[in-house]
Amino acid sequence: MSENSLAIRKFSDLANPTRFLALADRVLPWFAVATALFFAAGLWLSFTTEGDYQQGETVRIMYVHVPAAWLSMMCYTVMAISALGTLVWRHPLADVSAKAAAPIGACFTFLALVTGSLWGKPMWGAWWVWDARLTSVFVLFLMYLGLIALNRAMDDPARSARVSAVLVLVGFVNIPIIKFSVEWWNTLHQPASVLRLDGPTIDPEFLWPLLIMAVGFTLLFFTLHIAAMRNEIWRRRVTSLRRQAVRNAGREAQAL
Repeated sequence: MSENSLAIRKFSDLANPTRFLALADRVLPWFAVATALFFAAGLWLSFTTEGDYQQGETVRIMYVHVPAAWLSMMCYTVMAISALGTLVWRHPLADVSAKAAAPIGACFTFLALVTGSLWGKPMWGAWWVWDARLTSVFVLFLMYLGLIALNRAMDDPARSARVSAVLVLVGFVNIPIIKFSVEWWNTLHQPASVLRLDGPTIDPEFLWPLLIMAVGFTLLFFTLHIAAMRNEIWRRRVTSLRRQAVRNAGREAQAL
């Protein structure tokens, strides 16, 4: 069997919710332990490094704000890929993935907005300014809330999956706007200082705690996402059993 065929077979195996549940039970403890270790190391470095000569102790907010902002966009990207899986490949777990990721992405986005305000007050002299980056991230937060509300409002799972997938893909245009807003418009945010073609411009003393915290946040996302997908699968199974019980009760009542 070729490597491509083997990869396709493994991907198809994960389409089985029962096999996914078994895999989730195996990998979740490892993800949880890795998340705890990276957060412990990242927080220790974040509080033991010296403050910035310009920003002082407030620079430590960066170690939470920046990873949260990265994860807010990465989470929506995962939802967009899941939306393609729903509309194009009809993957049974694609809609489960998108629905499970939405509340997590909303939390990361909210955390990015709150820590950004806390950081912006001493740096800019204001809790909030309507510049391109802040406004586009706020729009992302509203998009998350809208998708969560839509998923809870629609009773038909198949129709809800299609409508949500289309809206997720349409809303994905906001992700490059967030990313490149500091380059396209005049904003208070500084340009990218870590993910650059010519290498990071941030001092290594601040870069390493930031990268370790970013890995910790990423592992936290995957831990929460897998756990949320598992809960969503069980929720759908319970709902299906309840509906079947209601239908059976209805048939018995008609028979009498």
